[in-house]
Amino acid sequence: MNQSNLNLAALLLRMSMGVMFIAHGLLKMMVFTMAGTAQFFDSVGFPSWMAYPVTLVEIIGGALLILGLYSRYVAAATIPVLLGALYVHLGNGWLFTAQNGGWEYPAFLVMSAIVIVLLGDGDYSIRNVLIKRNQISKA
Repeated sequence: MNQSNLNLAALLLRMSMGVMFIAHGLLKMMVFTMAGTAQFFDSVGFPSWMAYPVTLVEIIGGALLILGLYSRYVAAATIPVLLGALYVHLGNGWLFTAQNGGWEYPAFLVMSAIVIVLLGDGDYSIRNVLIKRNQISKA
């Protein structure tokens, strides 16, 4: 695989994960409400206050992934959130169509986050553009 394909793969994976995280964070805020999300967290054995940092990680982390800003660190920070989601769905069966959702989707997202940790921002990222612009201005 050539470098251009790797950079495109990093961009597409970052963008899709970023959109997914923002969608899930906004779902928690706007549909379930933060109070409802906190109640859900409590019902599955997590402290209710964890709903707030998880939602922030999803929304802010999603935006950073879309932009390509520190993607390795952002993706690494999302892994505990995704493992929590995996834990919640583990007893429901394999398929996400199972009652209360199965565990294959959260497991896939964990692996996708690991791939972003390995790939990093790629060339098609705001961070890379800013680094190149800074190098040009110093020359």
